Amino acid sequence: MTGPSEPGRFSEGPRGGRSGDAGRGGERFADRGRPERGERPGRRGDGPPREGRFGADRRGGGRRPVRPAVDLPRHVAYQAIAAVHRDDAYANLVLPAMLRDEGLTGRDAAFATELTYGTLRHTGTLDAIITDAAGRDVQRIDPPVRDALRLGAYQLLHTRVPAHAAVSSTVDLVRTVGPGATGFANAVLREVAGRDTDGWVAKLAPSEETDPIGHLALAYSHPQWIVRAFAEALGGDLRETARLLIEDNERPPVHLCARPGLADPVALADEVGGAPGAFSPYAVYLSGGAPGELAAVTEGRAHVQDEGSQLVANALAVAPLEGPDGRWLDLCAGPGGKAGLLGALAAERGARLTAVEVAEHRARLVAQATRGLPVAVVNTDGRTVGADPKLPEGHFDRVLVDAPCTGLGSLRRRPESRWRRQPSDLPPLTRLQRELLSAALRAVRPGGLVAYVTCSPHTVETHVTVTEASRRCGFPVDFVDARPLLPAGMPGLGDGPTVQLWPQRHGTDAMFLAVLRKG
Repeated sequence: MTGPSEPGRFSEGPRGGRSGDAGRGGERFADRGRPERGERPGRRGDGPPREGRFGADRRGGGRRPVRPAVDLPRHVAYQAIAAVHRDDAYANLVLPAMLRDEGLTGRDAAFATELTYGTLRHTGTLDAIITDAAGRDVQRIDPPVRDALRLGAYQLLHTRVPAHAAVSSTVDLVRTVGPGATGFANAVLREVAGRDTDGWVAKLAPSEETDPIGHLALAYSHPQWIVRAFAEALGGDLRETARLLIEDNERPPVHLCARPGLADPVALADEVGGAPGAFSPYAVYLSGGAPGELAAVTEGRAHVQDEGSQLVANALAVAPLEGPDGRWLDLCAGPGGKAGLLGALAAERGARLTAVEVAEHRARLVAQATRGLPVAVVNTDGRTVGADPKLPEGHFDRVLVDAPCTGLGSLRRRPESRWRRQPSDLPPLTRLQRELLSAALRAVRPGGLVAYVTCSPHTVETHVTVTEASRRCGFPVDFVDARPLLPAGMPGLGDGPTVQLWPQRHGTDAMFLAVLRKG
């Protein structure tokens, strides 16, 4: 077995590319493993013990915390991963709550977060490796043990955690969740540790020459159908497809939107210890932390929003328009990020925004996100334009359709989505997208503008949907070149008139933008 100093095993992704959170702060976690002598798992120092969620022991007449079988950050990561696979939970929702419940902060919280998101991103490749190491299909392994093995294999192949600590802590975990499988887990993990990531890819991945899609899928842990869709959207460029897959496996930065008229992005960057964004005039990059706890966010001067989402919303607002410009519409507004930016822009220009959201709980989120702005929230289906008196036909000057989609453009932020989405999801989604875009074209006045946006580069959700909807709507429609609506100097915007943003080119989610003018 090779030593832990080998970068291929503990900091590098497949084919030498960095994957997941590998190498990011890895040295901070190099000393993790079993707690030091005299230290309770998940605690430091000599403060009073706390019960946490692990119950209590009444031996001796008192109540004492029961020592978990594995240190607390690893246990929390395991619980989050198990909730995703067992309950169809979302990691970005369950993990923060678990960290808060257990009082994990600082490096412990960062370690648990790295393990959770990294394991979920790399599940496909980890499963292939575990299948080979175990000599049985991973689906035949009991789910609790399977998730523990995934967590252990991720530590071995994608972090700087020493091999002995990764193996022993995972065996301890299995002793809790699957007591009869400790020997099996120990043997599987030692087999996994026998190769670094490149070695496993070389053994298990199909040939690059004969099956390039299959090779990329296993090397960079994406389903083959998604790799194929990305490659098609990138014009068949497999080298850039690989760059996109690598970027999908990186930990994404946190972006803030400094609301125009309420916050200056340079001053906000100084306030939060961040940096102004590269492209959006409102973007601020954060290095980490809990953005929801920032004063600027709680006070409504800023909100968390990917820079790509800021760019496509702002493109609608800056597009040249003749005639009246006071009635704006966001047809699919939940949870409210784009409505917040458009509402702030509308306030500066004396306009008003109608924000439509069909789900009641998401409509409440929109109302909360736009509090204090000239925004009216309507809880209804955006397809009811013309039938709902609040959504009259030919009434609005600017309309945004941020359509429900597969979300393939934000897989780096939602690691479990790549394994949940299926090609069968596309037909109902694309039908809904066409219906919403048709409704938007009914809602806009002649000469008005509609921006169609998806967080997916899949050509069926982008070019096919917008072309079909504009062809069938019954109105004359012209495409507006969207490239000049984005900041000058942005690279890789293509030939127009639509624009596709990319993580590997622009550092944003893969947002698609088409701007249409009604004749």
